[in-house]
Amino acid sequence: MVIYRYREYDEGDYNVFTIGDKIIYGEHGVCTVEKIAPLEVSGVSKGALYYYLSPLIGTGTFFAPVDSGAFMRPVMGRDEAEALIDAMPGIQPAICNDNRFNHVDAFYKDLFRTHSCEALVSIVKGLNTRLTERKTRSSRAEATMKRAKDILHGELSVALGIGLDEVEPYILSRIGQDEQ
Repeated sequence: MVIYRYREYDEGDYNVFTIGDKIIYGEHGVCTVEKIAPLEVSGVSKGALYYYLSPLIGTGTFFAPVDSGAFMRPVMGRDEAEALIDAMPGIQPAICNDNRFNHVDAFYKDLFRTHSCEALVSIVKGLNTRLTERKTRSSRAEATMKRAKDILHGELSVALGIGLDEVEPYILSRIGQDEQ
């Protein structure tokens, strides 16, 4: 049994999504279920069903076995999205005090693996603080922050029914900050 945002999901009941559903797939963010069918590739078991997933951000198609147990959940609802935004000022930034690249990477990878929107907010806040305090830019930190924002903003975009480019202004207006 998996509990996510106070809802229970039976780990044995994998085929809970239907074509057209918007879901969170692993660390890839929002994807649309385009098709549920066996893979059309030679050498693959013809009986196994797969979700054909197209990402909201990026291109291509992900093929996820329906019974794989890979992390998949529905996109949060509007009320959850607004509650998350309202809680953002109180979410603590994720700060890694270790400067060794492999430790910093592991720190952020662990946060991404929680599949939590609160963790994504924490990553963005922490890296934003880190980048503003440093004299030199870190392309690794910028890429990690962009990834966290893409996943977070993608889910908020779908939950709120607004465009990706409208998410950040919406967040700033809702929590009472002017755009910078």
